[in-house]
Amino acid sequence: MATQVESELHSGEVTTLVNGIIEDARRLLMQQLTLFQVELKNDLRKTLEASIPIALGGLCLLVAMIVLCISASFLLCWIWPELPYWGGFGIIGGLITVAGVALIAGGLLKFDRMNPPAEKAVEGLKENLQWKTKT
Repeated sequence: MATQVESELHSGEVTTLVNGIIEDARRLLMQQLTLFQVELKNDLRKTLEASIPIALGGLCLLVAMIVLCISASFLLCWIWPELPYWGGFGIIGGLITVAGVALIAGGLLKFDRMNPPAEKAVEGLKENLQWKTKT
């Protein structure tokens, strides 16, 4: 009879331990998913920060090529009467293009410095899933 009581106690302890392990695994998985979500939000914010100079560069190129090319080209042709109109347009258009390319290159550099999305969280989740399947 004493062994039967001991057996029931051990069975209760094992059940408690298994329930604790399952709860810990669930909590760990939830933490990994939360970490993954936070890292994705951070990467989205960084992507937005890198996209702004690219968009501004494109807008700068569009507006500058329309307005400044026309007005500045005529100004150059007025200053140097022997300069043909296409020469004035080419000089001004080239300068504005260099400014726009510099802005776009700055934004692309920000993209290059970023880590792949949520790399650490994905690796941690993979490790946890491997550990879970081994036990």
